[in-house]
Amino acid sequence: MDSYSSSAFGGGGGGSMSSSQKEQVLQELRSQIALANAQELMQKMSEKCFKKCIYKPGTQLDNSEQKCLAMCMDRYMDAWNTVSRTYNARLSREHSGGGLQ
Repeated sequence: MDSYSSSAFGGGGGGSMSSSQKEQVLQELRSQIALANAQELMQKMSEKCFKKCIYKPGTQLDNSEQKCLAMCMDRYMDAWNTVSRTYNARLSREHSGGGLQ
């Protein structure tokens, strides 16, 4: 482990982190994960909707392609949000209930 990793996570090199420092590192990690998830969502949505809706790539989208893309992206986002809410609810239940049931 390098010196940054050792000192940043309490593994030596000058003591452990305070609780506020740990919380700051965790918050930064959460932000990076959220950004990576958003980027993955956009990439997958673009790939899937492009394959579904664009039949003849060109310099412009025709009316039907625009409508198809809008509907596809809306459905994809709705599905993503439903899965996210369900997953978060399950995590909350498991956390408050003490584990899997």
